[in-house]
Amino acid sequence: MATQMGAPKETITAKMAQFAAGLTYEQLSQEAVYQAKRFLLDSVGCALGGYQQHDVVIALGVLNEIAGRGTSTVIGTGKKMDPVSASLANALMIRCMDYNDIYWKQDPSHPSDIFPAAMACCERMKADGKELIVGFVLGHEFEMRLCEAAFPGIRERGWHHATLTAFASPIVAGRALRLNWEQIQHAIGISASRHCTLGAVTAGKLTMMKNTVDPMATQSGVLAALLAEKGYTGPEHVIDGKEGLAHCFGPEWKLNLLTDGLGESWRITQCGMKFFPTEALTHAPISAVLDLVKENDLHPESVEKIQIRSLARAADILSDPSKYDPHTKETADHSLPYVIAAALVERQVTPAQFEMKKIMDPTIRAQLKKVEVVADPEIERVFPALQRVIVNITTTDGRTFSKQLDYPKGDPRNPLTDAEIEEKFRALAEGVLTKKAQDKLIAAIWRLEKCASVSKLMRMMRGDEELQRSEVRVQK
Repeated sequence: MATQMGAPKETITAKMAQFAAGLTYEQLSQEAVYQAKRFLLDSVGCALGGYQQHDVVIALGVLNEIAGRGTSTVIGTGKKMDPVSASLANALMIRCMDYNDIYWKQDPSHPSDIFPAAMACCERMKADGKELIVGFVLGHEFEMRLCEAAFPGIRERGWHHATLTAFASPIVAGRALRLNWEQIQHAIGISASRHCTLGAVTAGKLTMMKNTVDPMATQSGVLAALLAEKGYTGPEHVIDGKEGLAHCFGPEWKLNLLTDGLGESWRITQCGMKFFPTEALTHAPISAVLDLVKENDLHPESVEKIQIRSLARAADILSDPSKYDPHTKETADHSLPYVIAAALVERQVTPAQFEMKKIMDPTIRAQLKKVEVVADPEIERVFPALQRVIVNITTTDGRTFSKQLDYPKGDPRNPLTDAEIEEKFRALAEGVLTKKAQDKLIAAIWRLEKCASVSKLMRMMRGDEELQRSEVRVQK
C-alpha cells in the first residue's frame, strides 16, 4: 500500500493481515505442507493424551455447563460446541502435558497451541484440509516471528509467551473465517490489546495455569475474529504505535522481523518437537544424562553429584527452591532436579514419570539434592543458535563422566522421524482410540491435503466410549 507525504505510515498489523488474507495453499512449499502434517499428527497425539488428564476433565466440565451449541468438534468427546469454547478445549488438550512442539529464539513458544483456532473456524466454514494446512502454516509463521523480534525476549522481562500468541491466533482464526485483511487487522487489535500474560504462571511453584494461558490466548483470537467478522474494530497500531507492544514492552524490538521475506520461506520448517513431556530447556540435559547413565551403567546409589551447566534462565526458572521439592505435575515437568533424578532412577522420562506416585517416590526424591544447576556464560553466548548443555556426573568412588550436547532430540537439526512421531501418537492415544481408529486417523492426517471436510477429520478424533470406560481417566 503506497503512502503519500504526510499520510500515516502503514502499520505492521496491516502487512501481516494482508499476507494472511491473500495466502493460498499453492504458494506453500512441499516441505511446509509436510511439516504441517507432522505437527498435526504430533499435536493430535498430545491432545488425546491430554484428554485423559485431570485439568482437562475439570475444564470440560465447566465448558459443558457454559459453552453454546456450535459447529466445532471437541477432541475426545466428539461433542459440538461454539468455536470459542472448542478452541479452548482442544488447545488445552494439546498443551496440558507440555509435550507438543517447541520453538525458542528470543522467546519460547508452542505454535501448535494455535492449531485449534484453525480447526474450529475451518469447521464453521465447512473448509477442507488444504485450508486447514494454510492456517497451521500461518500460525507457526507469525508466532515464531513474534518470538524472534524482541531483544531480550519478553519472557526475560517478566511476561509469558501467551502474550505473543494473542497476536498470532486472531490471524489464524480470521483467515480460516475468510475475513478480509481489514477485518483480520481489527481482530489482531481486539485480541492483542486485552491479553497480556504475566510470567508468574511459570515462575516458582507451578499450577494448572502454566499450560492454560496459551490456550486462553488461542481462544482470545477466535473470539476476536468472530467479533471482527461482524464489524467490531480494534486498534490498528497495537504493535508499532503509541502504547502498543513495542512501546510498552521495550527496550529493543526488531519489528522488521515480523514481515521481512514473508512467503520466501516458512518458519514451520524450523520448529522443533518434544521427545520428552517437559520444559524445553530440560531436553538436552535429560538426553545427556540418559546417555551417560546407560553407556556407563550408572545407578542412583553410585552417583554422588550431577552438575548441569546451562543458561542463566535455566538456573532461574528450572532450579529455584520450589523445583527441589515438587508436589505437582506442573512443577515437576519444569524442574531440572526432578527430571534429572527421574532419568537417573527410571532411565526414561515419559508421561508415567509425572504421575503423583512417581513425583513422591522416595528413591527419585532422594536424588534431587544431588543435582546442581550452574549458569554458564559461555553457553549463554552461543544461545539461541545452540541449546548447549554440559553434564558432569561424579560417582561415589571418584569417577567423573561428562557429555556436551548442542541441541536435543526433536530439534530441526536432529528431528523425530515420521515413525517416531507415529509411535508417540500411539502411546498417547492408548485408552482413547482403538488400534483400528488410530490407523485410520494417522492415514487421514498424512493425506490431509486430500481431505474434503475438516469436520470429517475431527470426527475421527472422537474417543471410543467402551475403551474409555475401561480406563481410569481422572488421575488422583
